[in-house]
Amino acid sequence: MDDILFLLIVGGIGLLFVYLGLLLWIKEKINIMHDYHYTKVKETDKKPYTRIMGIAMIVIGIGCLLSGVASLFIGGGKSIIVFGGSFTIGILMMLYAQIKYNHGLF
Repeated sequence: MDDILFLLIVGGIGLLFVYLGLLLWIKEKINIMHDYHYTKVKETDKKPYTRIMGIAMIVIGIGCLLSGVASLFIGGGKSIIVFGGSFTIGILMMLYAQIKYNHGLF
């Protein structure tokens, strides 16, 4: 029962991240981010910036979903490893986009 609850909570969070990532990547809705994250991004760089940030959010969201599904088979504690890997990749992608297009983290 605990694993199903974990799947529902983490899966819901994962779906939210995937949805927000798609809004960033496909719809280029940069305004869903806090404005200090993109204040220095040039107008010509907004498309590649939102693409990388959106894909990074999708990677994190898919990691959440996979972690929830994995919890059904290997338990919630061990399934966090799946999330940790995708979270690390997603955060590194976001840091790359911030530094390249916003010229710093803030």
